[in-house]
Amino acid sequence: MMVGDVLRRTATVLAIGVLLSCALAGTAVAQPQPAEPVAVDAPGAPPVPPEGAPPVDDGHVESTPPAVTDTPDDWRLTLSAKDETQAPIPPLTTALSSREYVVGGTYMGELRGPDEGEPPGGTLEVGYEIGCGIDMSTSNGVSLTGTMGLNPSIGLIGIDVISPGIDGILPSLGGNLGAGITVGLKPGLVNVIPVTKKEYSGADPWVMISKFRVKIDGCVGESFIRSYAFLTRSTDQSEAVLAWYGVTKKI
Repeated sequence: MMVGDVLRRTATVLAIGVLLSCALAGTAVAQPQPAEPVAVDAPGAPPVPPEGAPPVDDGHVESTPPAVTDTPDDWRLTLSAKDETQAPIPPLTTALSSREYVVGGTYMGELRGPDEGEPPGGTLEVGYEIGCGIDMSTSNGVSLTGTMGLNPSIGLIGIDVISPGIDGILPSLGGNLGAGITVGLKPGLVNVIPVTKKEYSGADPWVMISKFRVKIDGCVGESFIRSYAFLTRSTDQSEAVLAWYGVTKKI
């Protein structure tokens, strides 16, 4: 075999190898890449916020510790709450000075004392307090003010050094007109909104509130909301009152 034939065969083999390598590389590049997983919200679950976005406010509120007191007749009263929710919603009036919230929670009383033969009795009241930074409900709000007046005057004609006599009288009338805007604002106030007052007979009264709407008008600036509960134990000769207040939430 001639040397030239060997060289030609070697070159042919190398060319075929290069073509196969390019074809395999093109096939690898053309392979579809696996798609990144996409988060899908489960039915009824809160929406998943985008990565890096602040968490969505679901309205959940941590309740404060239980309030406890002991009475002179050896009774212990306990008042607590759980599963509280407070979420702002757009008011029906669409006014910037209105505030509306959807609230809920379970409020529980507990009375423990000596066995007197009869169950304890009294009332359990639950409600909400909404604090407003600036109050416009009891002021004049935004009003227009204006002033208008007339200024009559009389002038003399023909008085000079040569002829001191008066040739005539010239009456004149002037006026003024002014206007402005007055905004009547008052310091903030606390609106107390009682939801229910339950008369009970027993050692473990409770009240449950679900999807209840509370609303105030005439509020400008920031507003604050918190729940409250009053537990009362009444007898023929005494009455003990225990108060509990929830966490203050700024909205």
